[in-house]
Amino acid sequence: MTSSLFKSDRYSALSNSAVATARQAVDLTRKSLLSDDHVDREFLFTDKDFQRVRAMILSVAGISLAPSKQSMVYSRLAKRLRACHKHKFSEYLDALENSTSNPEWEHFTNALTTNLTSFYREAHHFDILARQLTSLPKRDKIELWCSAASTGEEPYTMAITAMEAFNSMRPPVHILATDIDTKVLEHARKGVYRMDQVEKIPVELLRKYFLKGTGDSEGLIRVRPEVQALITFRRLNLLESNWGIRGGFDAIFCRNVMIYFEKDVQFQILKRFAPLMNEGGYLYAGHSENFAMARDYFTLKGKTVYTVNADQSFSNQPGNRMSAFGGSRG
Repeated sequence: MTSSLFKSDRYSALSNSAVATARQAVDLTRKSLLSDDHVDREFLFTDKDFQRVRAMILSVAGISLAPSKQSMVYSRLAKRLRACHKHKFSEYLDALENSTSNPEWEHFTNALTTNLTSFYREAHHFDILARQLTSLPKRDKIELWCSAASTGEEPYTMAITAMEAFNSMRPPVHILATDIDTKVLEHARKGVYRMDQVEKIPVELLRKYFLKGTGDSEGLIRVRPEVQALITFRRLNLLESNWGIRGGFDAIFCRNVMIYFEKDVQFQILKRFAPLMNEGGYLYAGHSENFAMARDYFTLKGKTVYTVNADQSFSNQPGNRMSAFGGSRG
C-alpha cells in the first residue's frame, strides 16, 4: 500500500531481487559497523596478531587502527577466518602476507573499513556547494569528486544539490564517486535505502528525486535514474601511486576519512589533490579534520572548507594551461 504522501506515477515498486539485495546489503553494512563489543573468542587472537593486522591495514589502506580497536578487529576478521576455513589468525594473516595477489586482501580491507555516512551529513557544505556551482562560469561540464563515497549517500546528496542549484534534472555536472570498499560501492550503485535513512531529506526533495517502493518493496526507497546518471562509481585506494584520473575538478569532497590516516599520509594525499583542482576549487573536509599542515597547497575559506592555492591548481600545471578538461575520469 502506498502512502498518500507519495501518490505519484514517479514512484514504483522495486523488483523482489533488488529488494532482497538491498536489504542484505543494509544488514551486512550495519553488522560491519559493530564496534568493540566483547564477543566469545572462537579463534586464538594474540597481541602479536593484532599488531600484524595494524601494520597490514596501515600498509595497504593507510588506516591507523587505535590500540583500543582490538575487539573490533577480532569481530570483523573472525568472519573472514570462517569463510577461508582458517583455524587461527596467524594462519589467515600468513596466507595474506605470502601472496600480494591473494583476492582475500580485498575482503580484509573491506572488513576493516569504517563506512559511517548519511544524506546531508554536515549540511552546511551542500549550501556552499550550491552557491559555488551557480557562481562558476558557464561550461559544458563541471567535474566533482567524492573521494570516500561509502554507501552512496554523500555523492547522491551532491547530485541532488546540483540539480536544485541549476533547476534541472540534467545539470552540467558529473560526479566521480570512489571508495576503497567494493561492498559499499555495490550498495551505492543500486541507490536503494531504507526510509529511515532518508529522514533528513525534505519531503519535496523525496518526491522529486526518489522512487518509493510499494508492496514487497514497502519501507525502501530508490534514487531516481536521473540522479544516478550524474555519478560514476569506481573503486579507488587513496594510497595507490596512480589514481588513474586527470584533473579539472571544481570540488573534492574528502570528509571524515583523513582522520584514519597518519599525518604524513594526509599530507601526501592533499598534495596530490591540489594539482587535480581547477583554480578556485573547493576542498570539503570533515568536521573534525584540519588540513593546516598543507597550507602551501590549500587555504582555509570557511568552516571545514578550503580553496586550492592558485599556483598549485590544475590550470597552472605544465601542459594544462590550454585546457583544464577532457580525458577519462571513470
